[in-house]
Amino acid sequence: MAQKGDQLDRETFSCSICLDLLKDPVTIPCGHSYCMSCIKTHWDEVDQRKIYSCPQCRQTFAPRPVLVKSTMLAALVEQLKKTGLQAAPADHCYAGPEDVACDVCTGRKLKALKSCLVCLASYCEKHLQPHFESTTFKKHKLVDPSKKLQENICSRHDEVMKIFCRTDQQSICYLCTMDEHKGHDTVSAAEERTERQRELEVSRQNIQQRIQDREKDVKMLQQEVKAVSRSADKAVEDSEKIFTELIRLIHKRSSDVKQQIRSQQETEVSRVKELQEKLEQEITELKRKDAELKQLSHTEDHNQFLHNYPSLSQLSEPTDSSSINIRPLRYFEDVTAAVSELRDQLQDILRQKWTNISLTVTEVDVLLPQPEPKTRAEFLKYSREITLDPNTANTHLLLSEGNRKATFMSQKQSYSSHPDRFTGCCQVLSRESLTGRCYWEVEWRGGVGVAVAYKNISRAGDSDECRFGRNNKSWSLNCYINSYTFWFNNIKTPVSGPGSSRVGVYLDHRAGILSFYSVSETMTLLHRVQTTFTQPPYAGLRLYLYESTAELCKLK
Repeated sequence: MAQKGDQLDRETFSCSICLDLLKDPVTIPCGHSYCMSCIKTHWDEVDQRKIYSCPQCRQTFAPRPVLVKSTMLAALVEQLKKTGLQAAPADHCYAGPEDVACDVCTGRKLKALKSCLVCLASYCEKHLQPHFESTTFKKHKLVDPSKKLQENICSRHDEVMKIFCRTDQQSICYLCTMDEHKGHDTVSAAEERTERQRELEVSRQNIQQRIQDREKDVKMLQQEVKAVSRSADKAVEDSEKIFTELIRLIHKRSSDVKQQIRSQQETEVSRVKELQEKLEQEITELKRKDAELKQLSHTEDHNQFLHNYPSLSQLSEPTDSSSINIRPLRYFEDVTAAVSELRDQLQDILRQKWTNISLTVTEVDVLLPQPEPKTRAEFLKYSREITLDPNTANTHLLLSEGNRKATFMSQKQSYSSHPDRFTGCCQVLSRESLTGRCYWEVEWRGGVGVAVAYKNISRAGDSDECRFGRNNKSWSLNCYINSYTFWFNNIKTPVSGPGSSRVGVYLDHRAGILSFYSVSETMTLLHRVQTTFTQPPYAGLRLYLYESTAELCKLK
């Protein structure tokens, strides 16, 4: 209880401006008491407007009251000081450089608890009490402490800006509506705030929806990262298994060849040694016979000689040695040549297939397709070196310029028979399949179809199943001197655009985009296709008129 009484004494005899015990206390007409220096300073600050009020109850006085020291209060304060009672707040309650200070406090100011948009002042807890206790401040608007209260004052008229000019999109005071903003579309700041608040809520809803959408996208991408990693791990595992199987197969074939060579070596060496043994036995027999005949030749007894000669002169049948020929030795060298031929063929296959494998790997693209290029320089970033496959060329097509140019000839060319050749349509496909993002250009003359087709398009005959653009396996832009037409699945689409002897083709295999452009000083889109490619397509050319030409341009 004593502590509560002490607190009451502090509040009773403290100045509500400096919050310290009263110094030279004075009592103003409304009955509130202050330090003489505090109330003088407070009224000096507002002296220009000649309106003097009590900092606590806001009662106004005119003229400025004469201040006289209250001797009774001064004596009481001195008595309190002797008892050791002080009214100083804790240090953490004082305003620092970053804080909003109370506008009423003098000396060391306390932190403001609220700012009033009507008074345009900030108050600490002590000086804020009148706003809660007096009906005079009932309609005042209290907000969190703000250092920008003066921005609510019109710099021209020194009045509070409570009006919003929609014409000039700025806050103004009521005097502004009478001069420079006269006749403008104006509303109260509160009404404009309400309208903008509705717009703000709509914006927030849109933002929150976008946040939800982006969070879903992030989750989807996280799932894609896991899926890509799983797919890559499986591809690596499967590839290692396949290559290991290939290596095992090659090792097995190597072992088989080695075993066959050794087996044949053993057979041939056995045959040679068998013949060698027979020949050596024959030599031994002949040597023995020669020794006997030599001994018989030295016999002096004629009768004895004649008696033994018949038995000794008979020789055994000689061993057949006709298979022994003196010739340059070539035994297993042909095996080496055959294995070398196999190695070369495998290298060719690996070289051809490696391009497809590499392109298939680089085609993997998790993110959304990149925007389609706009300028020729951007298109050239995706340029591909494409050549024509002689095995697919119709016999009336002459290929030249390193298999990049095709010319329609009246005389048939001497091509060998091949199952990939177009037999009835004057067409040819590229050697390379097209994956990822690709761009190429065709320089043409006469009547030409610039096409893209799947490899499994029919080749035999002249039916629609073979013709570029007349089936669901090919797309073709047909170019003539004065016109273009586009064909797909036997549906003809007229195409308008500037005539040009050069056509650019852009393909995004993954995104399913196929675009044809007229190329001159600028690029003009002629036709664009959005589809889903089910397999890697190939570039194609079809020539309609004798001596027409089409060339895949070198772009690098």
